[in-house]
Amino acid sequence: MKNKILDFIMNNITKYNNYNDVKLKEIRYGLESLYLSISKVITILIISIFIHTTKYLCLFFITFGLLRLVAFGLHTNKTIECWIGSLSIFTLIPYLIKDNIMINYTLSIILLIIICIYAPSDTKKRPLINKKKRLIYKVLSIILSIIYIIIIITTNNLIFKNTLFFSLLLESILILPTSYKLLGLTYNNYTSYKRKEDRNESSN
Repeated sequence: MKNKILDFIMNNITKYNNYNDVKLKEIRYGLESLYLSISKVITILIISIFIHTTKYLCLFFITFGLLRLVAFGLHTNKTIECWIGSLSIFTLIPYLIKDNIMINYTLSIILLIIICIYAPSDTKKRPLINKKKRLIYKVLSIILSIIYIIIIITTNNLIFKNTLFFSLLLESILILPTSYKLLGLTYNNYTSYKRKEDRNESSN
């Protein structure tokens, strides 16, 4: 199904555009990522409807998505791992949010510290090479996390409190060097580009 859809789109792209092979590979890779994201979201939404967690899932998507946007974090290399991880996380967490559990404020502060230290955390396919951008993302990650913590401490709405807490928890796990190591992924990928630049400068 996926290949048929992608082949159809690619055939139309090549029909009306004169791209080289490298560009076509980039486009197909982007389309595959988009297809994977859309199919996962649809599947997760269907599951949430059956277990009655749709509104909690949507709220979590927003709060976690905002944090993920600036703090980044790991991505699995294998599609099956991505599916298993996404289905587990986005099915379980909205269910926990729904249960109105009590949040440990000390743990929330620890999560803030983790984000202050390790965000943003890049990937091999999307290294954060630009130093200025890394600093901007770090500042934004810290500011957003502090806002989340303040709301967690001050709000009486347990649903919103839980949603923000689990957003911080998941993002903290995704940016930890230990998490990268457990999944066999490289960490601080921008440093390999920096080393190449240093070698080129020394050779000139």
